[in-house]
Amino acid sequence: MPCGEDWLSHPLGIVQGFFAQNGVSPDWEKKVIDYFKEKLKENNAPKWVPSLNEVPLHYLKPNSFVKFRCMIQDMFDPEFYMGVYETVNQNTKARVLHFGKYRDVAECGPQQELDLNSPRSTTLERQTFYCVPVPGESTWVKEAYVNANQARVSPSTSYTPSRHKRSYEDDEDMDLQPHKQKDQHAGARQAGSASGLQWCGEPKRLETEASSGQHPNSLHLSSPFDLNFPLPGEKGPACLVKVYEDWDGFKVNDVLELYGVLSVDPVLSVLNTDERDASVLLDPMECTDTAEEQRVHSPPASLVPRIHVILAQKLQHINPLLPACLNKEESRTCKFVSAFMSELSPVRAELLGFLTHALLGDSLAAEYLILHLISAVYTRRDVLPLGKFTVNLSGCPRNSTFTEHLYRIIQHLVPASFRLQMTIENMNHLKFTPHKDYTANRLVSGLLQLPNNTSLIIDETLLEQGQLDTPGVHNVTALSNLITWQKVDYDFSYHQMEFPCSINVLITSEGRSLLPADCQIHLQPQLIPPNMEEYTNSLLSAVLPSVLNKFRIYLTLLRFLDYSISDEITKAVEDDFVEMRKNDPQSITADDLHQLLVVARFLSLSAGQTTLSRERWLRAKQLESLRRNRLQQQKCVNGNEL
Repeated sequence: MPCGEDWLSHPLGIVQGFFAQNGVSPDWEKKVIDYFKEKLKENNAPKWVPSLNEVPLHYLKPNSFVKFRCMIQDMFDPEFYMGVYETVNQNTKARVLHFGKYRDVAECGPQQELDLNSPRSTTLERQTFYCVPVPGESTWVKEAYVNANQARVSPSTSYTPSRHKRSYEDDEDMDLQPHKQKDQHAGARQAGSASGLQWCGEPKRLETEASSGQHPNSLHLSSPFDLNFPLPGEKGPACLVKVYEDWDGFKVNDVLELYGVLSVDPVLSVLNTDERDASVLLDPMECTDTAEEQRVHSPPASLVPRIHVILAQKLQHINPLLPACLNKEESRTCKFVSAFMSELSPVRAELLGFLTHALLGDSLAAEYLILHLISAVYTRRDVLPLGKFTVNLSGCPRNSTFTEHLYRIIQHLVPASFRLQMTIENMNHLKFTPHKDYTANRLVSGLLQLPNNTSLIIDETLLEQGQLDTPGVHNVTALSNLITWQKVDYDFSYHQMEFPCSINVLITSEGRSLLPADCQIHLQPQLIPPNMEEYTNSLLSAVLPSVLNKFRIYLTLLRFLDYSISDEITKAVEDDFVEMRKNDPQSITADDLHQLLVVARFLSLSAGQTTLSRERWLRAKQLESLRRNRLQQQKCVNGNEL
């Protein structure tokens, strides 16, 4: 374990040391950040930091150093806090300076009182984000992080056992009967709580809140504390994240890894309750925050803990089998990538065989599924996203469990995914796009508030005849916009705000999908298993865990490879296009050429080649020819267009 545990269990003591040495000099804050950066560079040090993703909240010590892997679901207005404040001893009149950074409540010692008029006090600003666990994160990802974590934790003694296990209803009851909390904490940190009320002074904030235990067909049920998770059935803590430096670099839907000080002080709940009680007595014209906004923005710390961020970084991916930053030219990262690329060919061959079995013996569909799974938007030309590759897998059995089991296999391969069952009821009742709730001043999440590189599987085989109502039509439009433009329009009532994204969409359908797609491949099963569940179980059990991990690395790593086309190959492609048009002007259009280039791009990357070769171009033409011929044959069989 890294030398010394003080930085893990008592990070504020470390901060206090730098503050005491450097006084109000701005250098002390930089020294704190540099100190923790160096600590985390020590051998395996990040693995010793307890994670809110893996460790129950009541096992974590208040004010300890923790980490959190999360997505920014919403952003509040910046809030003001006292960066430095001064206390006066009522007996000796001795004055002491304190730092307010990384804290929610001012700490006052015995007989000390906060001097609000001290000229040495400074007011600073910090940004608050509302963060949730990464939506749709796969079980294998969670398990890998749990197994890698070596933090030693035990139930915190700062909570009573009854508090450990209190339900959401119990917490609401505590809010409705604040005297229970006040009795528990009477006299404890009286001066601190009073001063906290004064210096933390709840500023006006912007938007957010969230929930777990939601019903799949009703994402936003009315509940005492809706934790606002984008997807139904999600678990894990939501956090109010306080950021002190460089917060302009973060935006909604970014995936972050945070390191900071955990704040779960029960006093926060008492203060928030007191504020709600006091707001009734205030002049309504002077009270800018509604009761609903206060409830949403200041939930009990036992439900929504606070993290005061010391270090934060955006994550390119959440695959625990890969280095965190693949674009860094660190020797360790370069060695890892080089070693894996050297064995890419056999990995691709095994993956193709695995997916061929998953697709009931259809190797052509498996080829296209590989291309789809490594696709990602790499740039935008005006409004057109380049690199998207939405695949419509038609020919899937209607009302069967095929898509469910295919999704289960995809879950074992990608870090984050979600299966949307496209039924009339779901389309009419589920909320797809986030919208602004101006009463609570928060962004209410929706199904399509997903981080980049999420695999979204749309199961159209469950669609029956029925009538779409107005919300259903809006949801279909939102899906179409996501597929076509790789953007989601968030509803702010008076206007729509575009949020660009890079979501891999796979549509399974019986005939041609009602939704747009970049590529339609018709499934031709070579076998029909009598029991799909047994077939899927045997397929997953047959692949070695080490091989499965290679598949996972392969599909994540190839998304981040650079790709280019040389002038020579560009000229050859242009000549080839002219020649094809000359032989049969109807055989290929400009859109067909674009499709060919996209297929050629991902075909090259799937083989570990970062530039297009003549061989890969010819292979792309061959695959597209086979796909089109299959569609044409099926059209003739059915007597109508797929």
